[in-house]
Amino acid sequence: MQIKQLDHVIFGFLLGVIAPSLAILIFYYLNFSTSDLGSFLNLSVKEKLLSPLLSLCLVVNLGVFYLFIHFEKLFSARGVILATFLFGFIIVLLKFFL
Repeated sequence: MQIKQLDHVIFGFLLGVIAPSLAILIFYYLNFSTSDLGSFLNLSVKEKLLSPLLSLCLVVNLGVFYLFIHFEKLFSARGVILATFLFGFIIVLLKFFL
């Protein structure tokens, strides 16, 4: 795979969605591995902790964004920003409507 192929908005968007999801899974396995993932997510929704958890996991996107900027993959950086805005919209919905 050539490096030029990695400079697409879709690639950045997918990486911007996958990276925070992996951060949530790592957080779950490090702290709550005794319970199953479904009950962890249900409890975090019930206790209104999912929006702060998502907010913290979006910090990972900051690192991905700066990596793309450093390697001058500006279209991929745009995709990461788009994914971050999507997560921000979801966080607002969770915060005020759930």
